[in-house]
Amino acid sequence: MALAIMCSGGDAPGMNPAIKKFVDYSYKNAQESYLVYDGLEGLIDNNIKKASHHDVAGIMHNGGTILRSSRSKRFFDVKYRQRAFENLKAHGIDGLVVLGGDGSFRAMERFSSEFNINFVGIPSTIDNDIYGTDYCLGVDTALNVIRDSLDKIRDTAASFKRAFIVEVMGRDCGFLAIVSAMISGAEVCVIPEVEFEHEKLGKRLAKEVKDGRKYIIAVVAEGTKKTTQVYNWLQDEIGLETRVSILGHIQRGGNPTVYDRLMAFDFTIIAVDYLLTHSDSNKVAVYQKGEFKLLDIQEVVSHKYELPKHYLRAVNLLD
Repeated sequence: MALAIMCSGGDAPGMNPAIKKFVDYSYKNAQESYLVYDGLEGLIDNNIKKASHHDVAGIMHNGGTILRSSRSKRFFDVKYRQRAFENLKAHGIDGLVVLGGDGSFRAMERFSSEFNINFVGIPSTIDNDIYGTDYCLGVDTALNVIRDSLDKIRDTAASFKRAFIVEVMGRDCGFLAIVSAMISGAEVCVIPEVEFEHEKLGKRLAKEVKDGRKYIIAVVAEGTKKTTQVYNWLQDEIGLETRVSILGHIQRGGNPTVYDRLMAFDFTIIAVDYLLTHSDSNKVAVYQKGEFKLLDIQEVVSHKYELPKHYLRAVNLLD
């Protein structure tokens, strides 16, 4: 048996530790291992190479992924999925570990329904928006990047009596925004899942500014598309000079934290163990209530992730 690992979609801190553990653990189990470069595009173009310890030496502390990634439009065409399958078979690859998010898993669900390919997905996205898992690789590192930025922005906001809007990633999910807001003491948080009650909040903040409040920090999830609205509200209605900081792709970078490295190890071990003992694997490794489990890919892609209710309630409880 030979196993391969690839990354798909957006990169996330923790992918490199997972790749290293995959090669090391496969070797420990006397299994040949392969690296797929450039994601789904690499599968199509046969950018697949046999792995060695040299390939993964010294990558544990690096962010991003040495395998690179891609978003492939060609993979939507069955003839290219056929080519990807033939490339895997030509290398004798029987099992595939896929580091990716929702879009990647949907692609693999389609792929495995058409061809005899065994895979286990490892949820890897800083948005933390994969159904069935409490945690995705990269989230802790991203939150620490945001936390560091918010702490520094608060310093200058207080020095100039300003309001600052910090836009964070989160296309359809407000996980990064609400957690960052809670741990930084932000006064405002705007996420896709909860209506922004600006009138009620505005009355309180306007009074606090009149009574001497020196600054306001607002965290806005990019998916709300409300950064400009919040800017105008803070500047015109609350009465504070306002600045906007869009963190952007800085949130995906940086050395993976201890937690992300440990989670990468555990996710990878459960994925490899399952592929070595099952010939009909179409699973996603998940972390639920402190335990690692495997869910059918159909269950994962047919449901939408929802924020925990206590996070939703916290939006309107910020100080």
